[in-house]
Amino acid sequence: MTLANSNEWIAQFLAGDPPRSKSLVMTIFGDAIAPHGGTVWLGSLIELLAPFGVNDRLLRTSVYRLAQEGWLEANRDGRRSSYSIPPAALTRFERAYRRIYAPLEVHWDGKWTLLLATGSALTAHQRAVLRKELLWEGYAVTAPGVYGHPAGDTEILEEVLGRVGVRGKLFVCSAVAQGAVSTRPLRELVEDGWDLSDVVEGYRHFIETFAPVLAMLLREARLAPEQAFVIRTLLIHAYRRVQLHDPMLPIELLPDPWPGSKAYELARALYQYTYAAAEEHIVAALRREDERAGGAEASFYSRFGGLRR
Repeated sequence: MTLANSNEWIAQFLAGDPPRSKSLVMTIFGDAIAPHGGTVWLGSLIELLAPFGVNDRLLRTSVYRLAQEGWLEANRDGRRSSYSIPPAALTRFERAYRRIYAPLEVHWDGKWTLLLATGSALTAHQRAVLRKELLWEGYAVTAPGVYGHPAGDTEILEEVLGRVGVRGKLFVCSAVAQGAVSTRPLRELVEDGWDLSDVVEGYRHFIETFAPVLAMLLREARLAPEQAFVIRTLLIHAYRRVQLHDPMLPIELLPDPWPGSKAYELARALYQYTYAAAEEHIVAALRREDERAGGAEASFYSRFGGLRR
């Protein structure tokens, strides 16, 4: 992709790989709306989506479907509508975006978190939903009815089991290798349990797409607020598409070099460069419908290890 200036890059990107409107709404809610209270008037949301080629009708369809799926909640005030992140979905939003913005510093303590979903305690539906949720959280099926992860998060696991409705219905334990017994290298278990090829390719494509952008931005005297918002949004949209499929294995069990580390540093640098001007655009859009709308909450500035104010 030939890069002349921000406007041309945005036009080329949207023409070549236009994001799906429903998924883009999710990105904007997580990246831009959540730090500003989690609620936005429809008029402001229309304004924020317009630079991406998402028209009024398409946006209304997207938010309606997201509300039907429980990701958003519609509210009315006279003839005006607003959308917010409901409490039931907020935990999942926060968990996903903590992953996206958090530094890659998970180290292995030699332990595995194992879940044994064997026997008849679970219904077929519960098994199917549990499998989907655990695979999304990076667990691998190590044997029939057995799921494992070398860096399982207890808090997240408890939330998943509660949401699926299977608390107390399966065995959860921690395991370590027996040093006195000859075993296969644990790296082979990782290779058997996780096919990282798509994640590796995804990170490499992200790097190839966005690495030239930073150099282009550094050549420009000043980035306009709307341009900064579009680039920041496309950056996070592309990064999360890869990162949320990353099983987040400990550094010691990953291939070396791991392209996820370079992708994170690139995302961090671009976000640092664009976030302030993007915030100007976000606040201006929010204030068109609500003059009381203010800046982002304090926790916003901890993203990517800390944003320079």
